[in-house]
Amino acid sequence: MPLSEHERKLLAQMEEALSADDPHLVSTLTGTRLYPGRNRVLLGVALTVIGIATIFAGLISKTTPVGILGFLISLGGVTLAISGLSGVGALRPPTKRARKGGLNTRLEDRWERRNYDQ
Repeated sequence: MPLSEHERKLLAQMEEALSADDPHLVSTLTGTRLYPGRNRVLLGVALTVIGIATIFAGLISKTTPVGILGFLISLGGVTLAISGLSGVGALRPPTKRARKGGLNTRLEDRWERRNYDQ
């Protein structure tokens, strides 16, 4: 039995809401993987290699500004690659250790358990 026009629209809205809420589930169900930072990582690696080549060119030609430029290019490439890798980790579900609050909250909880739970 085919779906009515209203049911098709409702199904499309539900699909959009699901893809907005949980893109990792959608990518798992459709068989496609999400690599949000892959292009950034590849660009960062390429810039790092170009920067190292520029550093060597500066060393060979014995010109300090070219070596400094190569270092800056390489530093930018490494920074770009690391920032791309941090985007990939954002798709992982939070672990038990990831709680709201920081170190102080955990230390206070431990203190309370130690002193008041006995």
